[in-house]
Amino acid sequence: MERLADLHIHTIFSDGTFTPEEVMSYAKGIGLSCIAITDHDCVEGVEIAIGLQKTYDVEVVPAVEITAQENNKELHILGYFIDWRNEELKKILEQMCQNRKERIYKMADKLKEYGIDADAEQIIEYAGGKVISRLHVAKYLVEKGFVPSLKITFDKYIGDGKPCYVSRFRFSPKEIIDIIKDTGGIAVIAHPGLGNVSRILPTLVKNGIEGIEVYHSDHTGSVSKKLAKFTREHNLLITGGSDCHGTNKKQVLMGKIRLPYKYVERLKEYANYRKR
Repeated sequence: MERLADLHIHTIFSDGTFTPEEVMSYAKGIGLSCIAITDHDCVEGVEIAIGLQKTYDVEVVPAVEITAQENNKELHILGYFIDWRNEELKKILEQMCQNRKERIYKMADKLKEYGIDADAEQIIEYAGGKVISRLHVAKYLVEKGFVPSLKITFDKYIGDGKPCYVSRFRFSPKEIIDIIKDTGGIAVIAHPGLGNVSRILPTLVKNGIEGIEVYHSDHTGSVSKKLAKFTREHNLLITGGSDCHGTNKKQVLMGKIRLPYKYVERLKEYANYRKR
């Protein structure tokens, strides 16, 4: 039986609804052999999941998803096979999480200017974890009845470039790429088929990006085909993942992308080669 992987999964430690153990159990139940915990700006879920590998017979790739800023636009960069215990990395991620909290207060103030009585303290409490994302803000606004849907919340208020959007990401893509590499990780651009990110792929290559998330739940077949062609032309690694957030999206996406294990092996080979 072919081994299959999903290399883009979030837990309750960022903006997912599954605990690391629930992720492992679900992955086992749908026949995945390997998963990557890629929480936003934190690695707390990685160690828990790694400790459960033997219990569920599911391999865990230590990973993280870090947000960078480029021309007032957010870019998500995945780091695979990172040293998640690296103290310098932990310090950087802690600062990012603190910046996320500060951002909520500014975003709440902007929302009030548009007649939406958002309470920053309530949003932080609602999020429940240390990593507070715009998805938490959007869900809070919908549940409070301020906005009718998550889509409208992002399209009208808090999406990139919208009137209540607040930037809090102080690192450029190159800085994030370097941070990931410094911890022994492999830097991969996440879902470049979304938000016109594919247009800046040549720049990201110059900045040292090492791989592309070719396969993603929101990529069409034609987009994935174009991205795969780009990876071949620039000798980059290929990854893929569902971007599962548990029940925070319309459906549980885990396993929607089933990446052949050969791509995980290539990541391992590359990571080991760099350590020589």
